[in-house]
This record gives sequence, C-alpha cells and structure tokens, in this order.
Amino acid sequence: MRASRLALLLFAFTASVHAELSLDVPAIELKPKPEDEEVETTFKFRNKGDKVVKILGLESACSCLSATLDKAEYQPGEVGTGHASFKVSTFVGKHEKFVTVNTDNPKQPDWQVNFILDVPAVVDIKPKNLQWWIGDAPAPKACLVEFLGNEPMKIVGITPTRKNVKFTWKEIKEGRQYLITVTPDSTEDTTMGALKIETNSSIAKYRHQLAFFTITKKPEPQPAAAATAATTAPKP
Repeated sequence: MRASRLALLLFAFTASVHAELSLDVPAIELKPKPEDEEVETTFKFRNKGDKVVKILGLESACSCLSATLDKAEYQPGEVGTGHASFKVSTFVGKHEKFVTVNTDNPKQPDWQVNFILDVPAVVDIKPKNLQWWIGDAPAPKACLVEFLGNEPMKIVGITPTRKNVKFTWKEIKEGRQYLITVTPDSTEDTTMGALKIETNSSIAKYRHQLAFFTITKKPEPQPAAAATAATTAPKP
C-alpha cells in the first residue's frame, strides 16, 4: 500500500514538472487596414513549466501566414517574443489561422499559436451570383454593389465574359451604391459567366471586382415516395 502511494506521488510530481509554452490570450488578433497587402505583429508568450523548452521548428497551416520566435530555447518562467506576418491578399472578414511550434517536450510536442485575421469589407455585392433555370423567362435580375470603405468609389466600366446577356447599371447613392441589372438573351442553353466590374478605387486590389451569372438545369424534384421515406426514417 505504501509502495503504491509512493509511486502515485512520484507520478504526480513527474507530471507536474513539464514545460508549457503559453500565450496570455486565446488568440492573437490582427486587424489590417483595407489598403494593407501585409500585416505584421509581435506577441509575447511564457514558459510556464519547470523545464527548459527547446524549439525544434515552426509549421504554418497557411502559406499566407509565417512566424518566427526570438530564440531556440526558453528557461522555466522565461518570456519569449514571436513575430508573425500575414499576407492579406483578397481575404475579407474573419479568418482563423494557426502556427504549430514543435518542441522537445513529450508533454507538449506541438504548441499551437492561434491567429484571427479580421479584414474590413470594402466592396459588398449581393447577390454575388444571378441565376436562371433553363426554360425560365429571360427576365431581368439585379445585384447591389456597395462600397463600404472610408473613401467613396465609382464604377467606371463593366465587361461581361459572355455575349448572350445585356446589362445596365445605375448609381443609387453617390460613391456608395450601384444597382446592376442583367438580362439574358435566352435561357435555352447552359451559361456560366461573370461581369468584370472596374472601379476608380485608389487601392489597386479593389479596382477590379466580379459578379457572376448562371443559367443551369433545374434540379429534378425528389420522388414523393423517397421524400416520405427520408422524413419518416427512424433517427440513429
């Protein structure tokens, strides 16, 4: 009994003596400006364990994110500094990415550093795709283009990738809202195309936008018997 207790205490002690790299926050938030092509940040972390931690490598889950640490070894209680760089590209909205830090600690061989990229929307197109079913009346459909950044923008040109549609656009709110109306010549054939929207934005990556239009075959309705069976089938 005494030996078992001693073994248990020894196990508890061994388990408690281990390295633990940790941030003070659940994730590192990056908030680039609309014009930013790349955003960088530094972050602090600590070795909260009782053993030295050696860094064996870093792996990013996305080619858009890279990170480095200031040292290859951290003493117990030591604070370290990391540096991260994120290529914003065409990202819009919130995106979660992470970097994995490989260590020599068997209790924590992989430490995940989480990042949240929050890119403000500058251009919003709703709906992004205008759709007709084959055989539909070739009625006009419209999408709203909104410019949400600090600076107003104007549409200066639109070019369709297919010639079997007509389109018009008009300004609803100066520098902020445009309505684009698309009318297919016919809905007899399958069509997949886009409207290349050119703006006068001072930021290069917002000068060209895309809205889409499609004419596709309508999905076959589900047979009544199969639909009934699907809804009455017992749940696992």
